[in-house]
Amino acid sequence: MMDGSQPTSGGMPVWAEEDGGTRVPYWIFQREDVRALENDKIFHGNSWNYLCLECELAEPGDFVAVHVGETPVIVTRDSDGQFYAFENRCAHRGALLALEDRGNVKDFTCVYHAWTHSLQGDLKGIAFKDGIKGCGGIAEGFDMTNYGPRKLRVDSIEGMLFGSFDDAVDDLEDYLGDELIGRIARVFNGRTPVVLGRFTQILPNNWKLYVENTKDSYHASILHTFFTTFELNRLSQKGGIIVSEGGGCHVSYSMIDRDAEEAKKNASLYSDQKIRSDRDISLQDTSMLQGFKEFPDDITLQILTVFPNFVLQQIQNSLAVRRVQPNGIGSTQLHWTYLGFEEDTPEQRKIRLKQANLVGPGGYVSMEDGCIGGFVQRATATSPNERAVLAMGGYDIASGNDRITEASIRGFWVEYRARTGL
Repeated sequence: MMDGSQPTSGGMPVWAEEDGGTRVPYWIFQREDVRALENDKIFHGNSWNYLCLECELAEPGDFVAVHVGETPVIVTRDSDGQFYAFENRCAHRGALLALEDRGNVKDFTCVYHAWTHSLQGDLKGIAFKDGIKGCGGIAEGFDMTNYGPRKLRVDSIEGMLFGSFDDAVDDLEDYLGDELIGRIARVFNGRTPVVLGRFTQILPNNWKLYVENTKDSYHASILHTFFTTFELNRLSQKGGIIVSEGGGCHVSYSMIDRDAEEAKKNASLYSDQKIRSDRDISLQDTSMLQGFKEFPDDITLQILTVFPNFVLQQIQNSLAVRRVQPNGIGSTQLHWTYLGFEEDTPEQRKIRLKQANLVGPGGYVSMEDGCIGGFVQRATATSPNERAVLAMGGYDIASGNDRITEASIRGFWVEYRARTGL
């Protein structure tokens, strides 16, 4: 097939049990039957999927249209002040209810046949329900309470809304665990989030390749020239990773060591390895690197992921949430939302906006992430039965005090296999 996916008539290939999360077959990024399985077992299964921020739904009637996996979903705030989420799908013939990404409405009336749904996703009105002049009308005994789009269970943490199609999913706090909750709380620290900006980036690769990338602390200071040159992140700095019990969630963090001798030592480590990140580049305006002390622990880089679709980023004073959205086998939509806080001073807000240039499709730090997954997607398209090897740092999925490891990527695949049965 032209997109590199493999025909499914022969049944799903076998992923050797002994491979665990250490050897990953490339067909996992290429097959339509895998895509369908993920939709059923992961995105519609007992997972918590990131939806949006509470502050994006400030007033009753506010809504945001998002996706859970590839399923369109509407998230709302009703007049009771509560948040709701349901499929963006009319109960009648399946048309989209919300045609805009966000807005404020009294209800959702389908443009096709004017069936009306409440802010909680309940079917409330049917055009010409009683017919005209005694003719037509909806079937006798039709009960509107039995019809409507699927609803999601909704919960929040630190002003971030998550949803699940499985009512029996573990409570969100149990799903995350104490360590991740603490790391999320560390970033928000009781402050009131505000949106500074947002955009959507299209990636030419399967969604799982981007998730791997966010968990890959090994590549960060190798692929990204800017990180190493300006000493924002080097593997020789203090830091570590935290991997959740099931493997699917993680935190990677580092602390800048400003000691001159250590900086020289780090520089030699990278030049000795002949790594491209050691190139001589410079900035004409270095004010972007001049941040403010925001956290008492001196951690200046923290990447936190929640299985399957969420990333919380702190790079210096640049804070953002990212929502990963599959878009077929070989494409991913990555939705970025930059954050500040109501409590920020004007000077702090200016710094956050400047440092927003560090990340994104043209970001000084992360523009390479926009193409590297595509390199893998293209290079493996004709080698479905070959396997990636994840052996850096050993073969376990344990937390540790260094980042020269692929433990958190292995953890993702361990949880992925447990949830899909592959």
